[in-house]
Amino acid sequence: MLEGVNVALGVSGSIAAVKVVELAHELRRRGASVRAVMTSSAQGIIHPWAVEFATEHDVVTELTGRVEHVELCGREGWADVLLLAPATANTVGKIAAAVDDTPVTTCATTALGADVPVVVAPAMHEPMYDHPGVLDAIARLEEWGVEFVDPRIEEGKAKIATEEAIVTGVATATTEGTLVGKTVVVTAGATSEPIDPVRVMTNRSSGKTGRAVARACAIHGADVTLVHDGSARPADADVHYAEVRQAETGAEMLAAVEAACRDADALISAAAISDFTVDVAEEKIRSGEPRTLDLEPTPKLIDTVRGEYPDLTIVGFKAETSGDDEAMVREARRILDRVGLAFVVANDAAVMGADETRTLFVRDDAAEEFVGSKDALGGRVAAELAAELDG
Repeated sequence: MLEGVNVALGVSGSIAAVKVVELAHELRRRGASVRAVMTSSAQGIIHPWAVEFATEHDVVTELTGRVEHVELCGREGWADVLLLAPATANTVGKIAAAVDDTPVTTCATTALGADVPVVVAPAMHEPMYDHPGVLDAIARLEEWGVEFVDPRIEEGKAKIATEEAIVTGVATATTEGTLVGKTVVVTAGATSEPIDPVRVMTNRSSGKTGRAVARACAIHGADVTLVHDGSARPADADVHYAEVRQAETGAEMLAAVEAACRDADALISAAAISDFTVDVAEEKIRSGEPRTLDLEPTPKLIDTVRGEYPDLTIVGFKAETSGDDEAMVREARRILDRVGLAFVVANDAAVMGADETRTLFVRDDAAEEFVGSKDALGGRVAAELAAELDG
């Protein structure tokens, strides 16, 4: 997601500075190189040695004859993006007024003048965030093209955004907006069909791939609607990059997708939707006795959507258990032709729930292998979709 990206990390004096070590590790885990700049107030909260350990680079704590701000954020500087995290009300106001009295604010002025992307993750008490002067400063910086990663308003505080949200903000600022102006609907996760009031039929899909695809489309500039399963997985709590619509059953997911696709440019159907449903028992089925369930096939989501929206660009996913590439390609091309899909991402069901994946991108005349993380797969799907929509 951030492979090869150089991030200058500006740290100011919020108590949220204690999270900088974890943030720096997460940026590097996603592929970025990180060099930090700290205000004197930030140094009173977290020692520069800790930040040096997290980044594996010397930390800029003062500006010297080396003109570190130009070295980092100038037109020929090291940084691809300046990330201010955490950014206090004081720092945001100074940057908006071009006041350069700390290494961080001086780097910001330099970056803005050099057209280096700037991403800001504010952290302060909520009344400070709501101050008219702070809001005016934020609005001015947004007019200048600065990207803000909105804080979480909790316990009377505008708490710094999660690491995932900040990483997404940095990725968005450093990724070409090939899907800007496009609206994309993505399905993710498993659906569940109730058997009785307490039991369901479902499958092993974790939703990781669908969420990675949705996030990648948002990073490339799309307006994304994510229709996903209704389970309360921790990862679902931080879907900051999309409008979320939850759906438990296949019928609920179909209805949600049909509604979302009215104004969409594309649908990416990555969810593992139940193929069968049953008549739901009104009361809990008693255990300890044999039971036969009559399975009824459910409508195929992509077929139904294709019938309603004949010109919509649709991308399909197809999981197989054979482990045989030829069989996966054969099945992928069957639904490719049947529904008129742009392309199909085929994979072995054994990767369900894993962070790494292997897939085949299947078209009419080609099948190309992809191996890597699900985040990287999401980026590949977004890039392929952009090419389809441009064509």
